[in-house]
Order: sequence, then structure tokens, then C-alpha cells
Amino acid sequence: MNIVILANCDLASNYALNLLLPHLSQHHVSVFLSAKVGGSGSKPAELNSLAFFEQKLLNQILSPLFEKLPNYQGFKTFSQMSRILQQPVTELNDINSPLSLAKIAKLEPELILSIRYGSILKEDVLALPSFGVLNLHSGLLPDYRGVMATFWAMLNGEKKIGTTLHYIDNASIDTGRIAGHSHLEVQPEKSYLWHVLQLYPSGVNLLIDAVVTLDNGAQLTTTEQQGGQYYSFPDTEALKRFTDKPLCLVNEDELTAFMLEHYIH
Repeated sequence: MNIVILANCDLASNYALNLLLPHLSQHHVSVFLSAKVGGSGSKPAELNSLAFFEQKLLNQILSPLFEKLPNYQGFKTFSQMSRILQQPVTELNDINSPLSLAKIAKLEPELILSIRYGSILKEDVLALPSFGVLNLHSGLLPDYRGVMATFWAMLNGEKKIGTTLHYIDNASIDTGRIAGHSHLEVQPEKSYLWHVLQLYPSGVNLLIDAVVTLDNGAQLTTTEQQGGQYYSFPDTEALKRFTDKPLCLVNEDELTAFMLEHYIH
């Protein structure tokens, strides 16, 4: 099967791809990355700090070091993934433009998988793959649509968070037919970023199972969404309520342990 994966240039997407790609070795896979999620407007300092740990640390500091090591055995950087793909991993932010559409169409995708991709897909993109577009949303739909679903669930005192595998049927956000959920118990002593990363082993399994089902000629069992709520990036007031609970966005010791386990052997 020809599969196009749309992901974001961040640690969670990199982790998810490292878990997913070995299970797609029999398929023809291409990967495109968005540079970020959200616009270019100013954000609270806490979110800028979070962006360092989610993106800059891996992309600008660690990946160049990993790629220079002759016997590096950890999880692949985005660049290193290119060796097992149809073409090099490519940044693609304007996916709905005619030029980008032509790039995707040339690959003749039968299935598009989206993981944390930063742009809204419009009708021309959605019409390309015969098996449709599946998005792995890092929140439980329909209750947590939008961005940073894990943050909002933790702030709201939810006992469980999770991922949702759903079809993208139109340009609305996180409203498509649901094909599956995964769940994770909230551990309030752990950070937001720790919880986000822990979502992906079970979330990626949803993607793997879906690919197997479609490749075998069967259809996914889906349910329509009813109700729900959309969340955007938290403002300063929401971030203060988060830390007052008390909860934290990033714990450097947790992140170090994660990197040692998966990237730095």
C-alpha cells in the first residue's frame, strides 16, 4: 500500500514514528512534517519553554549530535528515517497549495495517516487517498477537540486521558468518524509532557491495527461523534491554574530518563 504520513517536527511525533515505521516495512511510505502547530502570534513564556523541550532540544541540539555518532543505536532522528522511506523526510507546511498537492498526488497515496500535523487538510487533499485520511488525535474525542488536549484534561481533573483514531472527512477539526480509542491513567505527579509521550505506544497500535485491517480489504468500524468541546492553546490564566493545582508542564528528570531509554543508550 502507498502510505503518506503527515506528522509534526516535534519529539512526540518522532517517538510515534519510531514506533510505527517498523510495522509498515511492507508498504511504500513517505513522511512529511509541519514545522509547528498553531500560528506565529505571541504565546505565554511557559509555552515557549515547552516548545524548547518538545522541538528545539531534539531538532537543533540532540539530532545533529546523534547523526555524527558512527555507531548510534537509539531511535532514529527525522533525517535518519529517510533511509527506510520512499524519499527523504520533507517539511511541508502549505499542504493545500497546488504545488504541495502535486507532490502528494505524485505518490499515489492509498492512505494518509496524520500524527500531530500542524495544518488543516482541505477537500483536495482529503480526496486523494482511496482509503481516506486517518488522524491519531492526542485526546479523547469528542470531549477534547483541538490542541493540547492532555493539558486541558489534566487541568479539568480527568482520571484518564487517551488518544482517538478518527477519519478526517472535511476541514473541520477533530470531528470525523471515530475508529478507536486508547486510554492512559493520569498520574498527577507526572508532567504534561510525560503524559503526552506515554500516549503513543497504545495510540500507535491503533494505527497499526487500522493499516492491517484496510490492507486486508476490510473496513474500519466507526462511530459518529456527538457533542464535544473544542480547546485552543491555554492562556496565562489557564497556565496559572495548571501550576496551582499543582501540575507541571515539563519535568527535566522525566525527560532525561525518557531520552536515555529510547535515544541515548
